[in-house]
Amino acid sequence: MSQQNQEQGNIVVIGGGTGMPVLLRGLKKQSVDLSAIVTVADDGGSSGRLRHEMEIPAPGDIRNVIAALSDVEPMLMDLFQHRFTKGNGLNGHSMGNLLLAAMTSVTGDFYTGIKEISRVLNVKGNIYPIANQNMFLHAEYEDGKVVVGESNIPKANQKIKRVFLQPNPVLPLPEAVNAIHQADLIVISPGSLYTSILPNLIIPQIGQALKETKANVAYVCNLMTQEGETNEYTASDHVQAILDHVGSGCLQHIIMHNQPIDPSMRETYAEENAMPVEYDRERLENLGLNIIEADIVKEQLQTLRHDTDKIAKLLVSLLSDL
Repeated sequence: MSQQNQEQGNIVVIGGGTGMPVLLRGLKKQSVDLSAIVTVADDGGSSGRLRHEMEIPAPGDIRNVIAALSDVEPMLMDLFQHRFTKGNGLNGHSMGNLLLAAMTSVTGDFYTGIKEISRVLNVKGNIYPIANQNMFLHAEYEDGKVVVGESNIPKANQKIKRVFLQPNPVLPLPEAVNAIHQADLIVISPGSLYTSILPNLIIPQIGQALKETKANVAYVCNLMTQEGETNEYTASDHVQAILDHVGSGCLQHIIMHNQPIDPSMRETYAEENAMPVEYDRERLENLGLNIIEADIVKEQLQTLRHDTDKIAKLLVSLLSDL
């Protein structure tokens, strides 16, 4: 580790889905030691088919993180992210998922396969799957009903009481636990709360490491609610769900966007039964959280995204401020 990196510090990002790569694309430009701990609970689409046919952890979220952290010619990255639209058996698969499956077969190990592809694609930082084994996400709803499978959970469109994993216990990758202990700042990325974020945190050794680490843990709160998972959830509802699953002491800070959402954007999201996450400051403070407010959003093709460079600079500034 260079002197410059030692001065800047060590950031670990935990998550999955579409929110995590946004954070990572900005952070890879900063002078920090960077690690990503990524969910492998996806069971839909190409990932789901490869999981079933090859009995490997889901590669989709890992693929997107590799793409976010790699530094290669754009054409090579286009190839890696290419999704086949024709072909018996190939249709729907992404090239990157197939490469991860192939490298797992060649090396005999999912995590080793990730390391080899990361080396070939010049990835900045470390990428750790949360586990090196197949795992299955379950959700229990308020009425006691249980649904199996990450892709099925939002479809029930009921209030989720808790999520849990099978087999029990899921053994986390030891390198992921070590990364949490050695971090200077841990960031829980935005993303689907119950199907992208919590599958990482509910593994007992991971939750315990978050409570024991000397690093500050900051949650970048979602901008919009998500139908079937967080209908009408406020910011503190998101935090409460994390605390209910992991226990107190796992989270110290929440990062909130503090500017109003454009009315036309609200209308676009309303068509998906999504609305801006209400910023309920008093309840957040009562949960003992330090609130960090900033203008960290940009509009992109009629969608709201965290601004990759703004959020990266804010996160790096926390290394010295906290």
